[in-house]
Amino acid sequence: MTETRWLNADEQRTWRAYLNSHRLVLDAIDAQLRRDSGMPQAYYEILVQLSEAPERTLRMAELADATCVSASRLSHAVTRLQERGWVRREDCPTDRRGQFAVLTDEGYAVLAAAAPGHVGAVRGAIFDALDAEQVRRLDEISQTLARRLT
Repeated sequence: MTETRWLNADEQRTWRAYLNSHRLVLDAIDAQLRRDSGMPQAYYEILVQLSEAPERTLRMAELADATCVSASRLSHAVTRLQERGWVRREDCPTDRRGQFAVLTDEGYAVLAAAAPGHVGAVRGAIFDALDAEQVRRLDEISQTLARRLT
């Protein structure tokens, strides 16, 4: 059995600061989207992923991977987005079990209307607080962590 590598004081402080800042940023972004656009961050991310996909269409499994959510959580969210008329589902012609999520014109319009406020919230929560070198380091650290965990 290996011995536990406990966090030292600097690592513990950094870990807690990261957790706190991460929560605060996500809460601020989610609150802005709910207030101004009537949708949570998770729905916005689904719409963004679909808007950037060819023909605004992704297989549900690909969309789940792209948004880092489980298939069941994505299915529930897509159902809510369908009810709003922002997304529709289409059966996969080559795989009876597969489905596509398709961003509708109405969904694209909602996303386009929400984007300026969202960008402003992201800028206010992160980029306005950092200088160019800090942004570069944040990018480098974030990329390193993502590569290690995927």
